[in-house]
Amino acid sequence: MEQITSFLPILLMIAVVYLFMIRPQMKRQKEEKKFSEALKRGDRVITKSGLHGKILELNEDSVLLDAGAGKMRFERSALSLELSKKLNEPEKPQNEKK
Repeated sequence: MEQITSFLPILLMIAVVYLFMIRPQMKRQKEEKKFSEALKRGDRVITKSGLHGKILELNEDSVLLDAGAGKMRFERSALSLELSKKLNEPEKPQNEKK
């Protein structure tokens, strides 16, 4: 019985690490993969470095963006899911109360 109770803190730490670190990272990776696969021509995106652009061409592992100042090629992994979501979500109407 003492052996089980001595391993209990270690098992508890492993469970906490899994729930708070590993599982959310796996979920985020799945979302980024879906985002990358769902890209299409004409989508507006933002790269992780902050460059805004419109997708002109898609290849298996890269995209060609029109950034206003010219065309640039980026890896699909350089596109930011979070920033692009904010860019493409519809604006919420602001209810003004007077």
